[in-house]
Amino acid sequence: MGVLRERDGRGGSDFVHRQLSEGTPIGVGGPRNNFRLVPAQRYVFVAGGIGITPMLPMLKSAALLGAEAELLYLGRSRKTMPFLGELASYGENVKVLPKDEHGPVDLPSLLGDYLPGTKVYVCGPQRMLDTITKHCAEWPEGSLRTEHFAAKQQGAPVRKEAFELELCRSGKTLVVEPGISVLDAIQSVGVNVLSSCRTGTCGTCEATVIAGTPDHRDSILTEAEQAAGDCMFPCVSRSCTDRLVLDL
Repeated sequence: MGVLRERDGRGGSDFVHRQLSEGTPIGVGGPRNNFRLVPAQRYVFVAGGIGITPMLPMLKSAALLGAEAELLYLGRSRKTMPFLGELASYGENVKVLPKDEHGPVDLPSLLGDYLPGTKVYVCGPQRMLDTITKHCAEWPEGSLRTEHFAAKQQGAPVRKEAFELELCRSGKTLVVEPGISVLDAIQSVGVNVLSSCRTGTCGTCEATVIAGTPDHRDSILTEAEQAAGDCMFPCVSRSCTDRLVLDL
């Protein structure tokens, strides 16, 4: 587990660095993975700063599977880039590219053209994700998977009006007014939904959609997963239709 101390965050990372120490008991939930490694002949992992954390087990898994894999690891300087020691055993398959040594990195040139069977996994700052997403835009669907540090910028919701929300397992129907999140509306009628980030980046509050069309405003689902319309994250997503039914 790697946690960057984010001084301008909401306090979680600061608490980890200030209050937790070896032996401190903490409560944890079960593992949740919105950034799964899927089978491929070849992998390219791109990490920016603390985005290296999910890449460590992926790189190890690729090696165990006998798949070709390389890692591009970007950061400000080596002293701010964690886990360099753990990566040393991969030799030339890992390219460490601190900015104070290499200057700005030309990621499109490093990634090159699409090679059949390749999956690209990226975790890091939004600017880096945007650059790679643009470069891979014409690649086959599913070739690129990204994980965000912060929520994507979203435009206005699809509908400005209120909509009806049915919670089929709870037997409750309510109206979600503009400006009120679906998650807050659900919790206001006494239905408990686990949540954490409230920005559509962690996946904790995922809910199954039974009927209606969700207005996806998260930073997790791929375009294909959004098009399927069978789940949503009520902390940020809303409804495109007059009525939305959730399995809650």
